Amino acid sequence: MNPPTPQVEKKLPGDTISLNQVGLRYDGGPEVLSDLSLTIAPGSFHFLTGPSGAGKTSLLSLMYLAKRPTRGRVLLFGEDTTAAKRTRLAIMRRRLGVVFQDFRLLDHMTAFDNVALPLRVAGVAPGVVQRDVTELLKWVGLENEMDKHPPALSGGQQQRVAIARAVVNRPKLILADEPTGNVDDAIALRLMTLFVELHKIGSSVIIATHNHALVERFPFPRLHLEDGVLTRMPAARN
Repeated sequence: MNPPTPQVEKKLPGDTISLNQVGLRYDGGPEVLSDLSLTIAPGSFHFLTGPSGAGKTSLLSLMYLAKRPTRGRVLLFGEDTTAAKRTRLAIMRRRLGVVFQDFRLLDHMTAFDNVALPLRVAGVAPGVVQRDVTELLKWVGLENEMDKHPPALSGGQQQRVAIARAVVNRPKLILADEPTGNVDDAIALRLMTLFVELHKIGSSVIIATHNHALVERFPFPRLHLEDGVLTRMPAARN
């Protein structure tokens, strides 16, 4: 089975993400991120690596606008988000696809309806929703689980639903926090293939992972976060 074929969108001018001397602290404590500067070009693919507690999830939360930096600036698609109103941030988030470690599925909805939610919010025609969601759930191996609610699914199945929901609307930027952490190697490879196909047609992708075998298998550069220092590293040689 080939992955669903997304429609090609025009790339927008400007960088996808730009962080300028960003610092982040929680509740007046010490900074968990300090003086981070980073530019992500449109249509790029990066792994985000680093030891547990290095701040990878905090960095992603700045990128998907869940948190504002304590200092510095975060630009998304060329727009300064630091002082933007919440209504504007909500509009900008519609161009993002986010895979959370805790999935954040809606238990009262079926797997199908969880994945369909971004399309329905965007006003996509019901026939297109049915086609795209069915195709994507088949790709992630959940064609027989579409009508089940999250509590009836395993952790790995819930993770695949979360990934399908994040990418179903062909976002311009995909941010994934350990998206293959609860699945076997075969499913991990299939999910990575889906991310790669979306990258090929223009989505920028950042995947935070501890899976070194996965990083070494795919020829994409790394952003390595450790001791508050963010380092760009070249792609692993295959």
